[in-house]
Amino acid sequence: MADRRAIPSEGLLTYIYILIYIALSSGQIFFNKWVLSSKEMNFPYPLGLTLLHMIFSSVMCFLVTKVFKIMKVEEGMTPEIYATSVIPIGAMFAMTLWLGNTAYLYISVAFAQMLKAIMPVAVFILGVAAGLEVMSCRMLLIMSTISLGVLVASIGEINISWIGVVYQMGGVVGEALRLIFMEILVKRKGLKLNPISLMYYKPKMEASGAWNFQPIILTLNSLCTFALNLSVFLVITHTSALTIRVAGVVKDWVVVLVSALLFADTKLTLINLFGYAIAIAGVAAYNNHKLKKEASRDSSSNEPLEQSIPLASTSAPDK
Repeated sequence: MADRRAIPSEGLLTYIYILIYIALSSGQIFFNKWVLSSKEMNFPYPLGLTLLHMIFSSVMCFLVTKVFKIMKVEEGMTPEIYATSVIPIGAMFAMTLWLGNTAYLYISVAFAQMLKAIMPVAVFILGVAAGLEVMSCRMLLIMSTISLGVLVASIGEINISWIGVVYQMGGVVGEALRLIFMEILVKRKGLKLNPISLMYYKPKMEASGAWNFQPIILTLNSLCTFALNLSVFLVITHTSALTIRVAGVVKDWVVVLVSALLFADTKLTLINLFGYAIAIAGVAAYNNHKLKKEASRDSSSNEPLEQSIPLASTSAPDK
């Protein structure tokens, strides 16, 4: 009887983790937009916000793993791996967050989320260039579908800012490069970096200049960032690659729709939504293709989970 009751309880806990991830991921995007917006808190320093997030997360990871020893950091880190793997990955991660947060100064949250749907295209193109992916008619069709959807969504945008588009696309390229580096520099060296380990090993970055900000609000914002990464870790541990990708797609739609209610600069059109729906259909097809490929490569290994998160959820720039 105990075993029969344990299964539903474990399933319920998994759903709770997924809901927490969706809530935190969506909430972090809205929180960042509110902090950076000149009409709200008016803290127009996206790079400074990124630095605060990274420093706060590094400190929290040190406390969690070394002081309280609640969680364990993956072993096997050497100076050579740190210099050739962690630093490039950390640099791309920082660039992604900086450019993605800067985009919020110029474009709406909903439109930024629509542009993030182009992520699989950037990852695939760079993967082909690095010899990690192979071009095929099926993949060309999927990439064309995603690109068409993002293009239609862009045409439907009423107040488009090309500066914001450039910043957001820069963030997409940075995230794509981070994923490629994860594949080449980390996976092939046999080192596993879950979100907690990556935050712990991430190089410390120092902020320069004095800013006039509200410490309590920015501390809460940084705490939400750390909680989001922790929720990603929990979802990875208790679910599959398919689940995290589906949750990411749900989160993307939540962000697009709810942002229209929260922010005055978000005005959705039917063309916006139609284009985004096309892009999401392409993302779903890409995720399905990747999952089948990973399953055929090694059905007994869970290692690809750590590399697959951002493709559907595009969660890195959320912070």
